[in-house]
Amino acid sequence: MPTHVHTMDELKDLAGLDLGHTGWMPVAQDRVDTFADATDDHQWIHVDPEKAAASPFRGTIAHGYLTLSLLIPLFLELLEVKGAGMAVNYGLNKVRFPAPVRTGQRIRLAARIASVTDVPKGLELALDFTVEVEDGPKPACVAQALYRFYR
Repeated sequence: MPTHVHTMDELKDLAGLDLGHTGWMPVAQDRVDTFADATDDHQWIHVDPEKAAASPFRGTIAHGYLTLSLLIPLFLELLEVKGAGMAVNYGLNKVRFPAPVRTGQRIRLAARIASVTDVPKGLELALDFTVEVEDGPKPACVAQALYRFYR
């Protein structure tokens, strides 16, 4: 269940808040193939299950940038801001991909609001994100993302 924010002023009080975890999201081969088509990245480790079966991963893996892009729908499960006129993805401070996501595995997002800063006509949130792989020893992605919420 997401944290609900009804006004921009409420966002200021959330610095340091652990937003918890999302539900699990499967990463199926068709999603990986669609991403490969959209980005023209058809490296065999992503799209050739037969060849990838002989790799150290024992199968195809999701693109790191696919995993990163899934932050968007996952984050919507954790925070809902109704008091903003507009929200934009402002960028990333840091991104790492410590472990692959094998096709067929499930991922979820853990998030914490690292900081809330005033910007002209709005607020900037720095969010510490960790994409966990079900039964995985290491996260698939660790990132600090910046979102701006404008009045």
